[in-house]
Amino acid sequence: MFNYLIEWPNHGCLYKVFISIADNFSLWFYRLPNAPEMEVFSLYGVGIPTERSYVYKLSPSAECAIPFQIDSSADEQFEDSCLKGGVYTVDGDETVPVLSSGFMCAKGWRGKTRFNPSGSRMYIREYNHSPPTNLLEGRGTQSGAHVDIMGNFALIEDIMRVAAGATGEELGGDQVHSDIFKWSEKIHLQL
Repeated sequence: MFNYLIEWPNHGCLYKVFISIADNFSLWFYRLPNAPEMEVFSLYGVGIPTERSYVYKLSPSAECAIPFQIDSSADEQFEDSCLKGGVYTVDGDETVPVLSSGFMCAKGWRGKTRFNPSGSRMYIREYNHSPPTNLLEGRGTQSGAHVDIMGNFALIEDIMRVAAGATGEELGGDQVHSDIFKWSEKIHLQL
């Protein structure tokens, strides 16, 4: 699974690198190379409640060495609450919250920052989840779920177009369905 597609020309060759967030958590603080012609694409699904944090309670009768368990009775009284059964959820792909998937391209690497010394262009391409309408569609051709997104026709088309030489502008620039830019602005880091 990948979240970032990075491409840059180097000595007459075009290099494309797929970087996995799951395999390389240090990517959050990864300094991009000094490559002004490089484009970075953050490609991920949105529109599915995704676990973010938990409410715990002390459980002295726990069967393991950890004396806590999720407090499944913790609920907020509002219908649209993000706390249900002791679990806080946010927008995401059912596994990774939007903020984790998109922050670096929304703010950390966008523009000329200490993490992007040459100001390489950033593009966020979010794919809004649409579950399959029947069993014949399998996992769905418009899925935004963490693994199922690999069968999302729009994602496949974007990857094929970039692999064939299309720029982020030719793809249509950012395609954002979440509030990733608003959320990213609330995070204050020295960039």
